[in-house]
Amino acid sequence: MKLLEERIRRDGEVLDGDVLKINSFLNHQVDPELMMEIGKEFARLFADSGVTKVLTCEASGIAPGVMVAYQLKVPMVFARKKKPSTLNDAVYWADVFSYTKKVNNKICVEEKFLDKNDKILIIDDFIAHGEAVKGMVNIAKQAGCEIVGVGGVVAKIFQGGSDWIKDAGLRFEALAEIDSFKDGQVHFVGEE
Repeated sequence: MKLLEERIRRDGEVLDGDVLKINSFLNHQVDPELMMEIGKEFARLFADSGVTKVLTCEASGIAPGVMVAYQLKVPMVFARKKKPSTLNDAVYWADVFSYTKKVNNKICVEEKFLDKNDKILIIDDFIAHGEAVKGMVNIAKQAGCEIVGVGGVVAKIFQGGSDWIKDAGLRFEALAEIDSFKDGQVHFVGEE
């Protein structure tokens, strides 16, 4: 998605060799017009998949996830990183390791929001090692859902998460695929 790649080049910042900071439009401040375009593109890519729900993880997956769900006219469910007191004990749990924060998180979704009749599209803001996706796949499988695919707004192909998704037999679509960070610059897949 050229618009997204342009925005990453303009506003992104490469840190510590393999971290891309895109806080100005996705991971802290959200650009709603860009999120709407992201939602339209994922909806186009998965239009014929029979999606009944979009599943994402809080917090940065919510903005693109809700826009995809809006375009597909289905609900969005997000996995919480902490179980609130208002949530009953009937939840699906999964462990997720955050390479960025170097911590283990438990994510959960209340059981009543996912079931065996659902066709789930998983949306993640950033796919690097694929840990959040692995957790969401785990939750979807616990619920007996069919996973129609995984969409990553940005995928760092060189860190293996996208390979894991494909090796798991899941359809994978990324709107911006990063091949490398050489000399502090973002290099997208397919560039010379």
